[in-house]
Amino acid sequence: MSAVSERARDFWDRISPRERGLVMFAAVAAPLTLVIWLGLAIGDGLSSMETRNDRIRKALAVVADLKARGPKQPVDDVVSGMPVELLPLETYLNNAATTAGFVLKGTTPRNSVTRNGFTTKSVSLSVSDLTLDQLKKFLQEIETKSKYVAITRMEITRRDYKGKDKLDATLEVSTYAKEAAAKPEGGSGGSAEKGS
Repeated sequence: MSAVSERARDFWDRISPRERGLVMFAAVAAPLTLVIWLGLAIGDGLSSMETRNDRIRKALAVVADLKARGPKQPVDDVVSGMPVELLPLETYLNNAATTAGFVLKGTTPRNSVTRNGFTTKSVSLSVSDLTLDQLKKFLQEIETKSKYVAITRMEITRRDYKGKDKLDATLEVSTYAKEAAAKPEGGSGGSAEKGS
């Protein structure tokens, strides 16, 4: 440590007074410049963080406003366009089978059920020895031909002893309709007035 201080003292003694002034100026200016540069860098970082925080605050305010307004409810055209009469499922399924390229052998209808303003009727059926394409076309016809018909239960099996490309399926298909509007209480009197 003493060798370094001796070299520094020798250096100080060798240089002129003007150079000594420059060295003193550099000794003060270098740390001061470093402090100013660090201060500016920290200031820039803080201002960019503040800008980012302002953007996040605005986004949160928009999200809170949207949440307060509630989601936009889509118009339910399925229910508004629903018929009051049930589709004849047997005919509907026979047409789907014909489109798929096979003949439907029979269906088992169930009683219609009315609940919560809607009427539902279901039909059970079994199909056998269909190719994958036939079954796919049949299911597509059932599901896409009408918005008010849906497959509510399905079980598909492969019969190995008849051929690997043949499938059997057991389905339950349901159709839906709106319950017919109740007639007003004065409805019978109105029709009697029309007759007279």
